[in-house]
Amino acid sequence: MEISGLALVGYGLAAIGPGIGLGILFGKTIEGMARQPEMAGQLRSTMFVGLAFIEILALLAIATPFFL
Repeated sequence: MEISGLALVGYGLAAIGPGIGLGILFGKTIEGMARQPEMAGQLRSTMFVGLAFIEILALLAIATPFFL
């Protein structure tokens, strides 16, 4: 099975969303840790849950062209 060029361009565009989401997630987590260092552990664990949700979007974008 060959993946078309359009699917590759689509994946490239779909990867932009999770990339922006990760940047916002890590930036806001670091900002929150700087403001309240005592909450660093809770912020870190919440960040990892958000990381998992954002990364699943990128994995779905990889898998979608194979099933169409």
